[in-house]
Amino acid sequence: MLDLVARAEAQTTTAPAPPPPAQPERYVPPPAEDEDYDAFAHRPPFRPRRNPARRWTIAAIVAGVAMVAVAGAIVSFGPGGIGSVIGLSLAQDATPLTLIDNPIERRSLENGSEMFAISGKVVNPTNERQRVPDIRAELKDAQDRIVYSWTIRPEATTLAPKSSVEFNSAKLDVPVNSKHLVLSFAADSGT
Repeated sequence: MLDLVARAEAQTTTAPAPPPPAQPERYVPPPAEDEDYDAFAHRPPFRPRRNPARRWTIAAIVAGVAMVAVAGAIVSFGPGGIGSVIGLSLAQDATPLTLIDNPIERRSLENGSEMFAISGKVVNPTNERQRVPDIRAELKDAQDRIVYSWTIRPEATTLAPKSSVEFNSAKLDVPVNSKHLVLSFAADSGT
């Protein structure tokens, strides 16, 4: 038995001692840059998620409201009236140029169609150079309804003071029920 005790003592003295248990690292809070810093205060673990669908929906609603407002303004004030309401001059001033037209010519051609020809002058009575707008020709019936219309481009785009430029145009097969011709500048709303 002594032998067993001696052996047990020999094993215990030769066996390495177990390492001491590891000490947990101590938590050191970050240095306080702010006096109001509280290491134990609740902090959200993540930033709130952003919802792009909600952003696009809000943008679409804002755009829709803006479009309805613009449409309402156009209906209320007219396209040219909106500029005058906000202080802009969007509408062009009426031109001081005058139109002098010659008698209308209607000729039957050999092929059975009818030619309708008009001619006249654009006169600049002012002492300033003027831009010459296109000329709008409208044929109206007995009830003053437009039955045919077209645009005539004058030969000159500008007119010197106290000068004039001639224009002419011809159309084939205009409606037979046209009774009178109205000429106006294309920039005008019609006179």
